[in-house]
Amino acid sequence: MAINQLFTGANLFVLPFWALIILLPNWGVTKRVMESYLPFVVLAGVYLYLFASSITPENAQALSNPQLADIAQFFGEETAAATGWIHFLVMDLFVGRWIYWEGQRTGIWTIHSLALCLFAGPLGLLSHILTRWSAQKFFARSNSEAQALADATTPSSGTSSF
Repeated sequence: MAINQLFTGANLFVLPFWALIILLPNWGVTKRVMESYLPFVVLAGVYLYLFASSITPENAQALSNPQLADIAQFFGEETAAATGWIHFLVMDLFVGRWIYWEGQRTGIWTIHSLALCLFAGPLGLLSHILTRWSAQKFFARSNSEAQALADATTPSSGTSSF
């Protein structure tokens, strides 16, 4: 398969996952799909293939003691650039998945952070960290309020309910 086809295919492959976590985060299908590591295995397989195809003895030596000029030259090759891009796709989606699950667990709004993560991974991560910090700092209930709410919603019959 041509490098260009792998590149295009990988770009298209990640889009449904992003669409699910951004547009339909509470849908049961989204939750089941995002529990799986299969998308990462597929992308990592493509990455492995491209990585193995792009490494030459010269590249390996240059990458073992990276200098900016060597990295720029390495990524100037089409296969190496595709390898780097697949690396971004895998890691950005993995971080997006983590942000998604954090939002599901904590109830913190994540759409803005996920959209940023899709287009600029580290900015999405930073956005989520700042959003979570803001939510905890300005909107979190005190421990006594949270305990009072928990006590008020707990059955008092002494029996547990399933």
